[in-house]
Amino acid sequence: MKTCALITSVVKENALLVLTLVGVSLGIGLGFAVRETNPSDTTLMWLGLPGHLYLRLLKMMIVPLIVASVISGTASLEPRANGKISVVAFTFVFLTNLLGAVLGVLAFLAFKPGNKSGQVLNQAVSISHTINTPDIFADLLRNIIPDNLFEATFRQTQTSYVETTTVNLTSNMTNTQLVKEVGKSDGPNLLGLIFACTLLGIAAASLKSKGKPLIDFFEAATQTIIAIIRWFLWTTPIGVLSLILVAVAGLSDVAVIFSDLGIFIAAVTVALVIQQLVVMPLVLFGLTRRNPYGHMMGISRPWLIAFASASTAVAIPEMLYACEVKLSTDKRIARFVIPFSVTVSANGSAVFIACSCLFIANFSGNFPSLDIIFTTGILSTVASLAIPSVPSSSIVTIVMILTSLNIPVEAVALLLAVEFFLDRLRSTSSVVSHTMCAVVTQHMCKSSLTPLDEDIIVDDVELQVLPEERKFLSRDNTCT
Repeated sequence: MKTCALITSVVKENALLVLTLVGVSLGIGLGFAVRETNPSDTTLMWLGLPGHLYLRLLKMMIVPLIVASVISGTASLEPRANGKISVVAFTFVFLTNLLGAVLGVLAFLAFKPGNKSGQVLNQAVSISHTINTPDIFADLLRNIIPDNLFEATFRQTQTSYVETTTVNLTSNMTNTQLVKEVGKSDGPNLLGLIFACTLLGIAAASLKSKGKPLIDFFEAATQTIIAIIRWFLWTTPIGVLSLILVAVAGLSDVAVIFSDLGIFIAAVTVALVIQQLVVMPLVLFGLTRRNPYGHMMGISRPWLIAFASASTAVAIPEMLYACEVKLSTDKRIARFVIPFSVTVSANGSAVFIACSCLFIANFSGNFPSLDIIFTTGILSTVASLAIPSVPSSSIVTIVMILTSLNIPVEAVALLLAVEFFLDRLRSTSSVVSHTMCAVVTQHMCKSSLTPLDEDIIVDDVELQVLPEERKFLSRDNTCT
C-alpha cells in the first residue's frame, strides 16, 4: 500500500511531465501511422492546428511577461542598498550567461545539428550577403534604444539593401546598385524592451515609497501572467502531440531527422559538460585562485538535488548551506547572491537556447548566416537574464527569439522530446554558476564588509530562509 501511495504521489507531482511524455510518444506513434497514408497538405494543416494554437497561446503572453518580470526584478535589486555586492554579482551573472551563449553557438558550429535534414544548406539567409558587420552592430545599438517603446513590442530596426535600377537614356545602359535603408522588420525588439524596462525598474526603486505602488503593480502583473501561462502549459501534451505528429507525418527521411536530433543532444550535452568542468572552473580559479574542483565537491548535494528536480529553486537551502559551511562564504553575501542568481542567472539555459535556436534555423532549411548567429548569441545572453519562472520556460524563450528572427517555430516541438534530460543538465550548470557567483562576490567584496556581530549557526539538516529573502523566493521559481 505504501508503495502504491508513493507512486501515486510521484505521478501527481509530475503530472504535466508525465502527460507531456505521453503526448510525445503518441505524437511519434501517430505521426508514423499517418505518414503511411500520404496525407494531403490540408490534412496536415488540420492535424497541426492544435499545435499552432498552443504556440499562439505562448506567444500571446511573452511580451507582457518580459515587461512585467524585468521591471519587478530590476526594482528588487536595490543597487544603492547593496552597492558593490549587487554590481559584482550582476556582472558575474551577465558574463557567465554570455559565456554560456558562446558555448551554445560553438557547439552548434562544431556538431552542425540539423545539417542532414536541410535541403538548401549551402544557401544562407537571403540578406546575409548584403549586410556587413558594421550594419549588424549599428542595428544592435539602434534596437537597444528604441524610438517607440510600443512599436518595440512587435517591430525592430533592421538594415536592408534594396536594388535600384537606373537607365541612362543617352547610352541606353542600365545600372543596378544596392541602396542601404534603415527600416523595420516584424518581430519584438527584445533588447529594447529589456533596456527600457530595466530603466523603469531602477527609477521605481530609487523613488522608494513613491515608486512602491508601481513596483507592486508589476510584481502583481508578473504573478498574474505566470498564473495564466501555467494554465496554458496544461495544454502542452495536446500541443506537443499535434506538433510532433505533423512533424513526423511530413518527414521524407525519418532516419535522417532522428539522427539530427541525436546530434543536437550530443552538442548540448558536450557544451554543458565543458561549461561545468572546464569553463566555470577556469573562471573561478582566475578570479579567486581557489581550487575549483574542491568547490565542485562542496556543492555535490545541491547539484544532485537540482538534477533530480530539474529546479535550482528547490536546491536553494542546500546551496546556502554549501556556501556558508563548506565554502566559508559570508552569510550576508550568500543569502543575497544565491536567491538573486536563481532569479536572473541561467547560463546553462543560455547554452541550450543559443544552440536550439540555431538548430531550429538549420533544421528549417536555412543554415544560419553570420548575422543570425551573432544576433542569436546576443539575444540568448540577454533573454537568459529574464527567463520566466515557469516549467519549460527556455522553450518559451526559444519561441520568442525565433519569432524575433523571423525563423519558423514549428520544429520547436522536437525540443520537447528531449526536454526531460537536457533540462536537468542545464539546471546543474546553473547550480555551479550560482555558488561560484557567491564565492567570487565574497572575494571581490570582502574588504567592504564589516565583521559579523554574531556567530553563524547553520543546521546540518535544514537551512531556514530569512524573511528578507522571501521577496526572491516568493516568485515560486521552477525549472529554467
